[in-house]
Amino acid sequence: MAHRRLKSEVTASSARIFGEELRFYREMAGYTQEQLAKLLHCTRPNITRFESGQRRMPPDMVVQADLLLDAGGALKRLWDRVDWRAGVEHPDWFQTHVDAEAEALAARVFQVAVVNGLLQCREYAEAVFAVSDAAGRPEIIEQRTQARLARQKRFLEPDGPPLLAILDESCIRTVYGGPSVMRRQMEHLLEVAELPNIMIQIAPFACRQASVDVSMVLLDMPDGRTYVYSESLDRGHSSDAPEIVARHRWSYDLLHGAALPVADSLALIADALEGFRDDEDRARRGRLAQEQLQRRQRRQLHRGGPRILGPRPRA
Repeated sequence: MAHRRLKSEVTASSARIFGEELRFYREMAGYTQEQLAKLLHCTRPNITRFESGQRRMPPDMVVQADLLLDAGGALKRLWDRVDWRAGVEHPDWFQTHVDAEAEALAARVFQVAVVNGLLQCREYAEAVFAVSDAAGRPEIIEQRTQARLARQKRFLEPDGPPLLAILDESCIRTVYGGPSVMRRQMEHLLEVAELPNIMIQIAPFACRQASVDVSMVLLDMPDGRTYVYSESLDRGHSSDAPEIVARHRWSYDLLHGAALPVADSLALIADALEGFRDDEDRARRGRLAQEQLQRRQRRQLHRGGPRILGPRPRA
């Protein structure tokens, strides 16, 4: 038996109230979350997030759900009254961003210090997670790495959504995992840059006057809105409020104008690649020299050790 839950706690948001109404009409219609997800051509976790107020239901899907659940237009009327512009700041903030990213028609990225997750190779992703709160927990590192690589798939297809990435030069200079990992990451950037839907530019240190200090992502959504995501020290911030989107788009346009052209950017990445190869070779030669020194020391120790005389044979 479905129960209407319009009376919500003081802390409940209007998005949560909409979610409660969606759940009420779904249960009244006798559908499970899985069944409704199939009818709406989405996934069950999406229905869960719609009903908990953690994610904005697309307007065309609201209309479809209204008809399927025989809500008489109630869902659409309530959806229109929800302040969907409110920024998302909650413990699962990143999952909210990942959900939007999975639907985006195009992505524009600016990243500082670390290569954006959509452009990371496996070795680099593992190295990044190894210095995060997952340090010392290999099973968590592997789980997060797999999730990150899964996010990349739709963008790394030749006919994938456009991905326009501006990387601050610090992304290709800050070392994660040592020269071998960085060499592989530079190779990966050059490889994915050959895809027709991916464009990578480097914002050199010299253009700091046009730079911003916070990484950001602009996602063009199927319903025509633009969704902006950025991170502070310990959480993510998401919004599609026009004034916030406009401010971030202006910053992105400034960065785009100040960044190196694509050809020059790839040349800079190739130069960094050669530098990491040299560092890798020096490290390898250093290890070999150290091993040879240790072998010589062991031989000298063996030859210079005390002589142990056996018993003198009897005549």
